[in-house]
Amino acid sequence: MSVTRRTLLTSAAAAALAAQFRIDPAAAQEKVIRFSMPQDFTKIYTFVTSEYNQGQRDYISLVNARGGINGYTIAADVSDHGNDLPRAIEAFERAKSQGAVLVDPLSTPVARALTPRALADKINLITAFSGRSDAADGTVFPYVFPLSPNYWTQIALLVDYFRQQSGDLKGKKICFVHIDTPFGKEPLPVLKRLQEKLGFELSTFPYTPPGNDQSAIWPQVRRARPDWIVFWGAGVGQTVALTEVIRNGLPLNKVSSSVWLSESDMDVVGRSQAAGVLKIEPCASGRAPKLIQEILKEVVEPGKGAGPTEKVGTAYYNYGVMLASLMVEGVRQAFARAPQGPISGEWLNAGLTSITNFDAQGLIPPTTVTKEDHQGGGKARIARWDGAKFVPVTDWFTAYSDVVWEVIRESAAEFQKSGK
Repeated sequence: MSVTRRTLLTSAAAAALAAQFRIDPAAAQEKVIRFSMPQDFTKIYTFVTSEYNQGQRDYISLVNARGGINGYTIAADVSDHGNDLPRAIEAFERAKSQGAVLVDPLSTPVARALTPRALADKINLITAFSGRSDAADGTVFPYVFPLSPNYWTQIALLVDYFRQQSGDLKGKKICFVHIDTPFGKEPLPVLKRLQEKLGFELSTFPYTPPGNDQSAIWPQVRRARPDWIVFWGAGVGQTVALTEVIRNGLPLNKVSSSVWLSESDMDVVGRSQAAGVLKIEPCASGRAPKLIQEILKEVVEPGKGAGPTEKVGTAYYNYGVMLASLMVEGVRQAFARAPQGPISGEWLNAGLTSITNFDAQGLIPPTTVTKEDHQGGGKARIARWDGAKFVPVTDWFTAYSDVVWEVIRESAAEFQKSGK
């Protein structure tokens, strides 16, 4: 009861502030465009968030050091919501009152909770690798932007890679090990439709969050003698799962994860022991990409980096650069269409939905965002851990888009009907 009352009071106060400080004139006078990044630095996602956010801030520092966009600088307002919904809602309302045109919470439960507010307030909600997969349908979620392959697209990519390697999946066994939360169960609708389409056997193994103990699960997976294995979680559950894969002697070249696997996870598991495991790669890892080289030279080497230098170029760091570059490209496109603004959520929305064939100088696959497709095309690639780094084993591709979009549209229609 006390939490509810506090939330109501906080919302009321924030609403009063929002009414007092309308965003467009203030932002225009300051020549600042505000991005709000309330994220989870302390509870569940921790090192994932810290590396992701470091990449975001370093990219924004690069843009600002070069003079910003059209004379405007980007302000990255960072705070910690600790994956706590009242704190996240409070942060969203504060961002609104301060004139933010975009909010990036990097959390599935937080993104789902903020979706109705973002739609009502016309503030662009970034849900990369989190949130609702059906938000790819921009006709139903005009202010929610995955800007990256959602979980349905990711599982379709993995299944197609398995098919490419096996020749035919009919009669093959796929084991899906996942955290027992809405996020962990998200791929199941597409997995089951692909099972019907391709004829493979599917066995699912949920584990209790956060996934510290999976010792009872993995011997069952081993006894199932699968042809392919997918493990699906984030944070500690991922490192525990990979440790159990190794402990049970399962062939790592037949094991894959979603985007949630990085060099930092390998440091926990043991870099050489994890060699062979596969993952979805939405952007290039490492320091070779031109954009990462520019950040190193113009931001990190002058001592203006947002975090430890050794984290520059990790998978999660590069995800942050990827998303920040897409956000800023949205700003560029918005200025191209309305140079005088006014700077608002609607103004940025027009820019985000005009991003065309943007690849961040080769860091990401060519990405086109439209009013209908907020996923940006859904391309990614498969990468294999070689003991020291992730090495791509495919080109950028997308798979079973007909099945994925069938599920997206069904789910979006249900949201439109029920609000859930």
